[in-house]
Amino acid sequence: MAVQASGTKTEQLMAKRDAFVARGVALAPIVADHGHGARLTDVDGKEYVDFAGGIGVLNLGHTPDAVVDAIKHQADKMLHSCFPVAAYEPYLEVAQLLCENTPGTHAKKALLINSGAEAVENAVKIARYHTGRDGVITFDRGFHGRTLLTMTLTSKLVYKKGMGPFAPEIYRAPAPYPYRGVTTKDALKGLEFIFKAHVDPQSVACVVLEPVQGEGGFTVMPAEFIEGVMALCEQHGILYVDDEVQSGMGRTGKLWALDHYGLVPDLMTVGKSLAAGMPLAGVIGRAEVMDSVHLGGLGSTYGGNPVACAAAVESIKAIASEAFLAQATAFGEEIMARLNGMAERHQVIGEVRGIGPMAAIELVKDRETREPAADVATATVAGALERGLLLLKTGIYDNVLRILVPITATEEDLELGLDRLEESLAAAA
Repeated sequence: MAVQASGTKTEQLMAKRDAFVARGVALAPIVADHGHGARLTDVDGKEYVDFAGGIGVLNLGHTPDAVVDAIKHQADKMLHSCFPVAAYEPYLEVAQLLCENTPGTHAKKALLINSGAEAVENAVKIARYHTGRDGVITFDRGFHGRTLLTMTLTSKLVYKKGMGPFAPEIYRAPAPYPYRGVTTKDALKGLEFIFKAHVDPQSVACVVLEPVQGEGGFTVMPAEFIEGVMALCEQHGILYVDDEVQSGMGRTGKLWALDHYGLVPDLMTVGKSLAAGMPLAGVIGRAEVMDSVHLGGLGSTYGGNPVACAAAVESIKAIASEAFLAQATAFGEEIMARLNGMAERHQVIGEVRGIGPMAAIELVKDRETREPAADVATATVAGALERGLLLLKTGIYDNVLRILVPITATEEDLELGLDRLEESLAAAA
């Protein structure tokens, strides 16, 4: 099928997209050509400040030099062998770095796979195998992926509409959302009610929770809630799975969001910025739990690909450094200060929230009623694009604007992006 070429290069390529890419894939607003740091340039030469970061994948920014060099070096040596067929050093290096740099001093082991969804799916598999139980507890507004199991865990209709029947033995509990009236006490009572009314806790293998809910609107889980969930898990022999796919790798100012709480999970899922843009994810957990699965029960053809692992070695080392985390903390303070200033000037901002540079604003039509202002969020994103800023919406009501700027951005990048955000918000509101 021929596609007629006309208009700008972007328009020509968008016509090709319409002709050959499945309609269900969300429509990108631009066609990117190249990027570096926090700047992205489209095929027609327009430059953007990137506050999307590939949805949290580019904490190190576009094309970080050390990562690109590692990719080139590994690509010259070997592109693929499948780790269970012929092991290779980069996989072992990544596994060691993850075990050494995740919460807890106990013995740990790691599994590498391709994506965050696969990481969550494998964590559930491991938890079920280890405990001999079937049940899984997930939470309101959580996002854990788009496979059948993780789509079932996910709490947003757009990702599941018309795609059932869903995986069995999944139970959804409330999560705190103080801005909309769901307290920690309410949420913990809701979880206890599930154990009374819907599933015997002795039949539950694990709970899966994001410490900061990504697609849920950057809602931060209070420390007392995570502590309460962990206490219930310990009481009933349930494994606690910490989903750090979006909140990890320095996004909150610490290497992992759970580091802010000083808590240690049984299993942790990681992905997104793990390999600085290459497809790689992992499950890290207590050695006795990870080793409980029989030989051959875990694996993946491409999981832990050597080129992706070479990128991840450099990514982990860079992000775990004191300098990077100090920069992330400083960015977080500056972003939150600017967003709070915007909230004083613009009544459409109902709440500013987040941890460190994982920050967001929730937009409302009225601060008293807190009616979601999804239309203003949509208009702000569109206006930002016109001004040269890539920005993302999130939240159940699509009324939250989230910031996922690369931590390697310059001060000029950050200030320019925040200025364009406020200009776009003012025009939309």
